[in-house]
Formats: sequence, C-alpha cells, structure tokens
Amino acid sequence: MAMITNRRRDVAVAMSLIAPFVVTFALVFLYPTVRMVLLSFTDAPLIGNGHWIGLENFKRLMSDRLFFTSLKNNGYFVLLTVVPTTALALAIALTINRLKGALQALVLALFFLPYILPVSVVTEIWMWMLDFQFGIIQPLFASLYGKSIPVFKNPYWVMPTVAAVTIWWTNGFNVLLFIAGLRNIPQDFYEAASLDGATRWQMFRRVTWPLLWPVTALILTLQLILQLKIFDQVYLMSKGGPFNSSYVLLLMVYREAFQLNHGGYASAIAVVLFVVIMVVSVLQFQLLRSRGQK
Repeated sequence: MAMITNRRRDVAVAMSLIAPFVVTFALVFLYPTVRMVLLSFTDAPLIGNGHWIGLENFKRLMSDRLFFTSLKNNGYFVLLTVVPTTALALAIALTINRLKGALQALVLALFFLPYILPVSVVTEIWMWMLDFQFGIIQPLFASLYGKSIPVFKNPYWVMPTVAAVTIWWTNGFNVLLFIAGLRNIPQDFYEAASLDGATRWQMFRRVTWPLLWPVTALILTLQLILQLKIFDQVYLMSKGGPFNSSYVLLLMVYREAFQLNHGGYASAIAVVLFVVIMVVSVLQFQLLRSRGQK
C-alpha cells in the first residue's frame, strides 16, 4: 500500500511540474494552430466567423501567381542564407577558438553584439549605410561598379542585400554554438594527431569536422526554419518590392489578413508555409543525421 501511495505521489508531483508547460503550449501554440487550420477552410475575415468553403482557399492558391512568386523568393532567400551563414560562422568560430583570454572574449562579444539588437535597429542601421544618396557604403559600390546602386529599388540586389543584413545580424548565435561545440572536443585527439604528424587541414578534416557535425546539423536545421519564416527584414527594408522581387509568404499572409481582411485565405497560406517548414526541416534533419552516421 505504501508503494502505491508513493507512486501516486510521484505521479502527482510529475504532473504538477509539467502542467505549466502543457497549459502554456496548448494556449500559445496548439489552440492557435488548430484555429488557423480550421479558418483555412472558411471565408472568414480576420476577426469573426465565416462560412465553410472546403478546399476553395487552397484551390485559389494554386492559381495565385503572387503565391508562387513568394514561394520562389522564400526558396531563393534560403539558398542565400542557410549554407553561407553556417560556413561563415564555422570559419569565425575556428578563428576565435585559436585566441586566448580576454582577447577571445572581446572578439566573441563583438561578433555576438548584433544578435542582441532588435530588428528595427538593425534595418535602420543598414538602410542608412546603404542609402542611395548618403550611404557610407555607396562609395564602395561606385568604385566597383562605376555608380551608386539603389539596392532596395533594384530587383537583382534587394534579396542578396536583405540576406547579407540577416547574416550579419544573426550569425553571432551560430558562432556561439560552434564555439561551444569546439570546446567540447577533447584536446587529447589533437595531441594524438599532432604526434602522428597530421597537418592542420588533416586535423580539421579527420578530427574537428566529424566531431562538430552534430552542431553543424543543428545550426543548418535551425537556420532553415528561421529563414523560411523571413518577414521582419523584408517588411522594414523593401515592403516586398521592387516588382515583388522580395515578396515572401509571411508578407503575403500579412497583406491578406491585416490589409485585405481575408482571414481564411491568409490562414490557408500560413498552413501551406507551416507544412513546407515541417516537411523540409524534417527531411533536412534526417539527411544530415544519416550523413553524420556514415
């Protein structure tokens, strides 16, 4: 009887510990997700109920050119950011890891500093630096291309520019993860490799890279999810222009929901984006995990 009482008490304690998370998860994520999915099958406005129309919103998406343009821009932005920011963060982390003491802490802090800035501050800084008339980076463009470039009004420059700003802003977190991964590699492995006459490149290829692969896979997966959800930088810098060259899916959700009051159609777009992120991130993680097990 005492054993049963203790087991019930342990279960009660465990339930009381996980209850705050379960309640928060249900209210903040689960209920809004279910509500969004249900709204995607209606013609509801942003606030209020609508009529059940089945798959009409999704059929409309298949004939919406702006939807496919936005989807293509999302994919383009992922190509511009996910692998480049991971490679750059790895290079920076390897460099910082070779430093010692206060200098290492100072350099790491300098690279991490942009990450703590709000997106509004980041975009304001870069819009000032890239201003067509007064931007301090425009002389560099003029020296390389012979003229100043209005990067936010040029369809070929706008997405690479937003991608560069995003990498500068978020890369400090990736550097920090790589630093943590490098510090978890035992120094004995490097000492043994050095005694065997291994070069630095061989140490990186045979020791650092295999042991750092789980961290790399994590960063690639996190970056894929984050960059597929791009909205803030595009909205603040280009508003999706010029000529929809930087229009992304979340910008389309914002337009349909908050500007056109099409809550049902906006929910359908959000559902498609949710499925895309879930499928692509799971597939990428499985591919990366299988690569790491070889």
